[in-house]
Amino acid sequence: MKLLRRKEGPSLDSRLAALIEAADLGAGRLPDEAVAAAREVAGRAGARRELSLDHTVVALAGATGSGKSSLYNALAGKKLADVGVTRPTTSAAQAALWDGDGAGPLLDWLEVPYRHSASEATGAGDLAGLVLLDLPDHDSIRLSHRLEVDRLVSQVDLLVWVVDPQKYADAALHERYLRPLAGHRDVTVMVLNQVDRLPPAAVERCLDDLRRLLEGDGLTGVPVLAVSATTGQGLDALRTLLAQRVADRRSWSARLSADLTTAADHLAAGEPPPIGSVHLAPGGPSATPGGRHAPGQPPAIAAGGGPGKDEVAKRLDGAGRGLTGALCAAAGVPVIVEAVAKGHRHRAVVATGWPVTRWLRRFRPDPLRRLRIEPPRGRRDGDGREVVGRTSVPAASVAQRAQVETAIRDVAEVAAGGLPGPWAAAVRQAARSRAIELTDAVDRVVATTSAGATRRPRWWRAVNLLQWLVFAALLAGAIWLGVLFAMDYLRLPQPPLPTAGPVPWPTVLLVGGAVAGVVIALLSRLAAWAGGRRRARRTAKALRTAIGQVGHELVIEPAQAELATYARFTEALEVARG
Repeated sequence: MKLLRRKEGPSLDSRLAALIEAADLGAGRLPDEAVAAAREVAGRAGARRELSLDHTVVALAGATGSGKSSLYNALAGKKLADVGVTRPTTSAAQAALWDGDGAGPLLDWLEVPYRHSASEATGAGDLAGLVLLDLPDHDSIRLSHRLEVDRLVSQVDLLVWVVDPQKYADAALHERYLRPLAGHRDVTVMVLNQVDRLPPAAVERCLDDLRRLLEGDGLTGVPVLAVSATTGQGLDALRTLLAQRVADRRSWSARLSADLTTAADHLAAGEPPPIGSVHLAPGGPSATPGGRHAPGQPPAIAAGGGPGKDEVAKRLDGAGRGLTGALCAAAGVPVIVEAVAKGHRHRAVVATGWPVTRWLRRFRPDPLRRLRIEPPRGRRDGDGREVVGRTSVPAASVAQRAQVETAIRDVAEVAAGGLPGPWAAAVRQAARSRAIELTDAVDRVVATTSAGATRRPRWWRAVNLLQWLVFAALLAGAIWLGVLFAMDYLRLPQPPLPTAGPVPWPTVLLVGGAVAGVVIALLSRLAAWAGGRRRARRTAKALRTAIGQVGHELVIEPAQAELATYARFTEALEVARG
């Protein structure tokens, strides 16, 4: 029988590194506060790991009059904190230590100035390694007290919230602290203090109501204890729970794990996590009103929520074709293709036409030369690239430029589809980031690609040679006949005259050369017409491919690079969540 092992998640080190990577990838794309908050959480987690792991820092937090300081004294076994009923008496956190050797650097990091040794009569052996903090009141009228609570709430290993029967449902506590701490249920304990003031039945009703409120805060399953610091009721159960958490030596890692998960969730949503922020307020980032995400639930992220990679690639391919078409129209490809066909026929006539009349063609302008599309001359710049001059293709019209802008926007929208707002904006910006280079880049590939249409076919040289041979025969026949005419005119004796059948050879050479030259020229022009159409089609295809590559390089590739960054971001967040 095979034993199935549960797959272990990534280590704390891996999650910490992943959160830092996600924050780095989100920099410049997500709000600065969200990135800074994630880095702060990562820095805090890294600092805590370097300090004593043999000590568990437990904080008693509560409102004014909840009996927090009384409970602190009862657990410590002696009076360490002043007790007040109606106004705050704790102005700075103080610590009670059970076997506190080696806890100094940890308390220095926590900036806790007051440190005491707990009474040996409180079970120091079971609680060895416990560092119990008494925090100022979270509802204090003094801002410095509230800021101190916010700071330490983000740093301690285990949070014990002390409430009383009158204010356990206080909205400030639930909305400002408990709800944002929904992901920290493993390091949260609720203590209902002063239960000695209630009959047993009322105590049970308060506990049930408190559990209901905690469930609404996303803290289902959090331990809820009934305690009286005055009579000692429930103190043994609280000590036992604290002893178990201290003995496990896992509260620190559970706290850091919860911090990393929460920070990753809020970084995914592009908002600073409430944990570690001194600006916690009712209805904060994790509150449900106003369409926010529910307590205890990670913010929505597009990992797996948007179209898949294949679907995005398919849509980008379609948008890329639209971009290529718009760029081709703006670059004057139809004009160039027509000029290629006409230019081929023009140069064919010059190269293969009847030598007697071909020179007249030179007075007509070459359509490609008018567009300043000429063969490369072998010049290269400092980077080794071939120097290509700008063409004289007519500039794109307003409508054509608008079509290009629309095509770029279509690519951006397709690439950004299904992404969260900040990342969608980053993809759109990336798609447009190099749009200013399009005009020059397209003109360069137009000049380079179209220059191939000016190359002369090899048969032109053969036909040209044939034409000159025929012309030479015609010229020889004309000279021969001229000599014969002069001799006859001077009454000189005629030399023997060879014939081709009944026709003298000088006449054959003259007439045959003229007829053959005209026929060869007509056939060459017919071949040039067909070749011009074929070359125009090839040039159109080559231009579309080259311009499509420019659009892909300057528009689609930046968007794809941003999508790849987002993919790495989501992968890092999944690792950071553990």
